[in-house]
Amino acid sequence: MIARPTTSAPTAHPVLAALLASPVPAVMGILNVTPDSFSDGGQFDAPERALAQARRMIAEGAGIIDIGAESTRPYGSRPVTADEEWARLVPVLADVVALGTPVSIDSMKASVVAKALAAGVAIANDIWGLQRDPDMARVIAEHSAPVVVMHNRDDVDGSIDIIDDIKSFFTRSLEIAASAGIPAGHIVLDPGIGFGKTPEQSMIALARFDELTGFGLPVLIAASRKKFISTVVPSEPQQRIGGSLAAHLLAVRHGAKIVRAHDVAETVQALRVTAAIEELR
Repeated sequence: MIARPTTSAPTAHPVLAALLASPVPAVMGILNVTPDSFSDGGQFDAPERALAQARRMIAEGAGIIDIGAESTRPYGSRPVTADEEWARLVPVLADVVALGTPVSIDSMKASVVAKALAAGVAIANDIWGLQRDPDMARVIAEHSAPVVVMHNRDDVDGSIDIIDDIKSFFTRSLEIAASAGIPAGHIVLDPGIGFGKTPEQSMIALARFDELTGFGLPVLIAASRKKFISTVVPSEPQQRIGGSLAAHLLAVRHGAKIVRAHDVAETVQALRVTAAIEELR
């Protein structure tokens, strides 16, 4: 059963409420402390470089720092144990949290999320939308933390209506969240661009983005440097800033409230200039 649009927005978690209060969408800066992430693997796996990058993104206007210690790219990533993932986080996590900007933990392991939330991380970011680790929803509920619920699939199927699949997935995630005691106002939805989708399905999710706002919850867009861009214009990840901005601005026009990006300065500039122009219409 696909959830029907809500009639009123639930009361947002204070961290989310502050992020969503701005007329310009909040930018979530990506900080990968991994050796093998698809776009910047190895660039920030040293603690001093990771901390410097966090400071840089905050100065550029990031409202959230999303830190991840396991590559979750949908092709060619190497799974790591919870102990290994946590060992990558320990040298830098406390220092990033101490910078004062809300930090989210990009992990699909409840044990890692629990430690991160206990260490002062504000938000959980689960690429399996509470549907992979059976302890995830309980951990998030116990910490009264906001959570980003992302759509994902084990197998890519180009024959399905991807929007229907995303809506059905979100409905199931929201049922899990409610059963665990996670308030609706603590949830952000993410259609998972590039995950469990063909490049065309990723673009369909962007083209029909407004259909995902009917749950009455904020929706995050994360198209930064994704592979689908190279199917339109052949390019390597670092050459996809233009395509990333195009996708993000389109999603914002159709309701996205948070933008997850590698290129924070460019994204913040694009969002602010767009907002300034639209104010004059």
